Amino acid sequence: MKVLIVEDEIEIAQDTAASLEEAGFATQLCDNGDDAWFLGSTENFDAIILDLGLPKLDGLSVLKKLRAEGSRIPIILLTARGSWTERVDGINAGADDYLPKPFQMAELIARLRGVLRRAHGVSSPHLTAGPLRLDTAQMAATVDGREVRQTPLEFRLVSYLLHKKGHIVSREELKDHVYGNEDTREDNAVEAMVMRLRRKLGADVIETRRGHGYGMKADPKADS
Repeated sequence: MKVLIVEDEIEIAQDTAASLEEAGFATQLCDNGDDAWFLGSTENFDAIILDLGLPKLDGLSVLKKLRAEGSRIPIILLTARGSWTERVDGINAGADDYLPKPFQMAELIARLRGVLRRAHGVSSPHLTAGPLRLDTAQMAATVDGREVRQTPLEFRLVSYLLHKKGHIVSREELKDHVYGNEDTREDNAVEAMVMRLRRKLGADVIETRRGHGYGMKADPKADS
């Protein structure tokens, strides 16, 4: 999952990015409203964490512009002021959640996972596909009840495919959402990771649609 962090206080931005990456997200930083609007309009993010007090264009204006363009990307607003009227304005403008500063990183991560679940029509932090069960809160996977060890990048790939279950995801889309801005990866990096995951999860869990991409094979009787 790829998250845009829009925050002009560099220490907060870097701390947030480090915490989110440790929790299994790919991140990109932005420090002003004009660039946030451009990136949100032109790039494919899974969520945006948006500070309201930004230079060039304030966060509420960024939110309104993105929603006016038809963007449905989940957006969590951050503010140091914490006024209830500001919260109302943000929610009415289309924000999915709101968090006043200072905040605990654990709460931000929990809220982020919550808005992502709702955006994909998922009610539980436990995602399943056939024998595979992924606990997104604990970053833990099991296959038929057996624990499977994953690297952080493998977790990102499995989590993204499970959130997109029922859809085929292209190699380039997977590469973008797993590696984020690390554009030095070789073109076959995703294929190599899928091969490793098939050895861990089972050969039939991840489906390959030649010429199109990858998807999760799901047994409806196994999903919950």
